[in-house]
Amino acid sequence: MKFIVDAQLPFSLAAWISEQGYDVLHTLQLPDKNLTPDHVVIEISVREQRVVISKDSDFYEYYVLRGQPHKLLIISTGNIVNKQLIALFEKNFEQLVFLFRLHSVIEMNNHSILVHY
Repeated sequence: MKFIVDAQLPFSLAAWISEQGYDVLHTLQLPDKNLTPDHVVIEISVREQRVVISKDSDFYEYYVLRGQPHKLLIISTGNIVNKQLIALFEKNFEQLVFLFRLHSVIEMNNHSILVHY
């Protein structure tokens, strides 16, 4: 499973996912860095079969209308410090990876994981 972390989320999240042994990109690693347009992130997701990890609800709307990106993890925690975000991933990452084998759109907040598609 491969991932792409969107601009509103810290590079430290991508580094943590990489430490777990997964192929991950952060928008900071792309030519336009955090100014990379959503459609480019979606194109990379589809082409490379990456799960987009984002706080941006536009990705969900795009998925509903067009069936893209490849897969999507929506982070709906509101404002959260990076340390708490990483702790949330540490607690739930194994379950998220399992769910993405069966589903395409998942939302994670501070208290639960919701499957949308």
